[in-house]
Amino acid sequence: MAGTSDIKELLTRNMRQSGIYVAFVFIIVLFTILTNGALLSPGNLTNLVLQYSYILILAIGMVLIIVAGHIDLSVGSVVALTGGVAAVVVIGHGMPWWLGVLAALGTGVLVGLWQGFWVAYVGIPAFIVTLAGMLIFRGLTMQVLGNVSLSPFPKEYQYISGGFLNGIFGGNGYDAFTLFLGAALIVVFVIQQYRGRLAKLKYKQQVEAFPLFWLKNAAVAVVVMAFAWQLAHSRGLPVVLILLAALVLIYGFVSQRTIFGRHIYAMGGNLQAAQLSGVKTRRVNMLLFVNMGLLSAIAGIVYSARSNSAQPGAGNMFELDAIAAAFIGGAAVTGGVGKVHGAIIGGLIMAVMSNGMQIMGIDQSTQSVVRGVVLLVAVAFDVWNKKRSATGA
Repeated sequence: MAGTSDIKELLTRNMRQSGIYVAFVFIIVLFTILTNGALLSPGNLTNLVLQYSYILILAIGMVLIIVAGHIDLSVGSVVALTGGVAAVVVIGHGMPWWLGVLAALGTGVLVGLWQGFWVAYVGIPAFIVTLAGMLIFRGLTMQVLGNVSLSPFPKEYQYISGGFLNGIFGGNGYDAFTLFLGAALIVVFVIQQYRGRLAKLKYKQQVEAFPLFWLKNAAVAVVVMAFAWQLAHSRGLPVVLILLAALVLIYGFVSQRTIFGRHIYAMGGNLQAAQLSGVKTRRVNMLLFVNMGLLSAIAGIVYSARSNSAQPGAGNMFELDAIAAAFIGGAAVTGGVGKVHGAIIGGLIMAVMSNGMQIMGIDQSTQSVVRGVVLLVAVAFDVWNKKRSATGA
């Protein structure tokens, strides 16, 4: 028979995922207090979205790579290379901005094909292939840009990262369109959650008690509308946030509801078993790295539009931020475990900590130490949770 869970069961059934949300709420509350509310001010929330959107885009692809049992150390260099290609096309040759976007996306796909070939068909570990890629693509960036920065981009290109949708539905001192989209998102989320609950009940699976179900949805609704309210009282809805939300929805669906997504988890959980069951591992690996190259290109476009320039040193250490977001978000070191929304939460945890410490005036060296400790604790928690599950505690 189908059963229901109380609060304790709801939190402990998957300690890895529930711990992420508890930590996220704790960090927001902590830095809101430490910054005297500046963290959650309308202007700062908008800047938070603009400043860390490209890291969150990279984290979406990185978590899938890690789930499959790989790692990608080259994404920062690919961000620089794709941004450089877009700059040469648009600024250097005076071509339309959209041709620069297409050129950057095409470059990202080619990078993915290159790395996917060595991993999937030659059999070289992804760590080595992408380590080599980090050096190769950084060097190519310097050659493409002639070792100089190119700027500025046209306004249409800058709009990708710095544009806002404001005033479509009017509003007196706020943007009604942002609030409308926030409410629409809540409705879609609740419908999906309710349908998922009915499906579990149909197959006699355990679900949370009905009051807890509505309490969870109410909590999400409050958070989403509070966030939308703050954005509505700033500059409106950032275009890059729409792009990020679309990517999260698309990749969340692909990873959880498609055969390709199930194959990724099967490979990460047990590669030999996946091969014996008919999973075309070479094809999946190739598609994974092509996808990572594509997302790196999107991040490169967003970053270059945000900075209004292409620089040889762009994207430095971005790969570490993306990897940290995936692991903090619940991805397992050994593969087979991790979710897109978990990586987004992990990236937001890093973003809130960095932004909060910047507001407090904490120096960069101390920020690096804190972020490193948080990453170490997150992985240690994953190891502890795995041992706990193995012993049945």
